[in-house]
Parts: sequence; C-alpha cells; structure tokens
Amino acid sequence: MVAFATKQSLLLLSSLLVLIGVTTGSFYDNFDITWGNGRANIFESGQLLTCTLDKVSGSGFQSKKEYLFGNIDMKMKLVAGNSAGTVTAYYLSSKGDTWDEIDFEFLGNVTGQPYVLHTNVFTGGKGNREMQFYLWFDPTADFHTYTVLWNPLNIIFLVDGIPIRVFKNNEANGVAYPKSQPMKIYSSLWEADDWATQGGRVKTDWTNAPFSAHYRSFNDVDCCSRTSLLSWVTCNANSNSWMWTTLNTNQLGQMKWVQDDYMIYNYCTDFKRFPQGLPTECNLD
Repeated sequence: MVAFATKQSLLLLSSLLVLIGVTTGSFYDNFDITWGNGRANIFESGQLLTCTLDKVSGSGFQSKKEYLFGNIDMKMKLVAGNSAGTVTAYYLSSKGDTWDEIDFEFLGNVTGQPYVLHTNVFTGGKGNREMQFYLWFDPTADFHTYTVLWNPLNIIFLVDGIPIRVFKNNEANGVAYPKSQPMKIYSSLWEADDWATQGGRVKTDWTNAPFSAHYRSFNDVDCCSRTSLLSWVTCNANSNSWMWTTLNTNQLGQMKWVQDDYMIYNYCTDFKRFPQGLPTECNLD
C-alpha cells in the first residue's frame, strides 16, 4: 500500500517536473571542495579526489547537485595505518532544522584493528538509528564501492554490491521516511578522538599526520537531481527499475550473512537505550 501511494504521488509530480539525463563525470564536474584550505585536492584530470587531515584542519567537499532519490556509488580508500581518532564521513543530507540524512561514517582505529562502519538515517532532524559493522576486508588497501540506493520504498546501504542494511518506508505505520527534501552529498575527513575510536579511549597520534582518504569512480547515473533551487527534476518511475527496487532473496541472504557475522551494534536490539520500547520500525518486518 505504501509503494502504491508513493508511486502514484511521484508519477503525479512528474507531470510538473523536468527530466534531466545524468551522466558520470569528473570530480570537477560533480563536486566543490568546500573547506580545508588546500587540504582537499582533485588529481588525474578529475578522476581522483583526496582529502587530508593534519593537526590544524581536516577537509571536505560537497556535490553540486541535490538528489531526491538515487542509486549512487562512490569508490573510497580509507586512511591507512594508525587512523585512531579520525572519521571519514560520506553522507547525503538536506538543510534546515528538520533535515533528512543518510550516513556512512568510517571510524578509524589503531594499526591492525578494524575500522568501524557507522550508519544512520535521519528523518525530520531525528536520527538515533545507528547500525555499526566491521568490514570483511581491509578498506585501506584498495578502493571499495559504497552505495546508497534510495527510492520511495527503501534505503539500501551496500558495500561492494552487498547489502548491509535496509531502512524501509513505513509511513503507513507512523514512521517518517525521507521523500520530499532534496539532499546534497557531503564527504569529509576530520578528527573526533573524543569519541571515534574505542569510545574516545584511543587518541589521534599526530606523528602519523597528514592522514589521507581517497575517492574514485563516482556514479550517479541512476538518480533524480537538480542543480538549482529554482528547478526540480525527477525520473520516469516506469522506466527506471531502481526506483522500485527492493532486496531479492539472494540479497536478503547476503545481508543476513553481513549482519550475523559483522554487525557490532544495532539500535533495534538496544533495550537499555530504549527502556520505554524500541522504535516502531524495529518491530516491523
């Protein structure tokens, strides 16, 4: 019922909106470096972006476009060696006090200890939907693909094409879902040693600075976007299958494997944190 209502409303909107073809391009075409005073740079004719962090400052960038639904990929290679206290954030977010947000955050660790992949979903300015994972590979040795598939039915977090988490549209059950606020993509490398590594017990070792995170192969071919606040774009829901994608049986099995073997925190099982009862979506299929 949720899918039908959402699809109908999107199709109605499409008669008022303009369809724009989206293609992959260089980081010059797709992003603006927004802070860091020269610590973020684009190389290789726009095909590689690097953020660095030193004791003075981190760095970051944001997309030129805003997105309202999309199947968006980014290849990333994280800070190598002793990355304790560092956070590499990659997320979509809207603006304002009641913002929506879809988060990947990579929490660094001491050499030989695994990164923590922290995920969250905010709706109307409210988050508290954290799920955390170890990865089944070394994310500093090579580039790996991190994907957000966000459509009217669900938000799917994927790593190298393997789903690790789904946040479903449960508006019919009173759970807010991001569907009306366009979001930009943001990424940054910054220091948060008061909490990022082992609850803040391990601090950043600045003798290892500068720290670097690398980005390649951004892909937003399947998306609905705009480049101006004065315009709206959408996709034809009938011709873009990603707009109505949910996990198939094989993908559900992959996600179960990840959550059984690599999940280290799930807000939906944290009864101590929610003594008055778990959030509504935790009790739904």
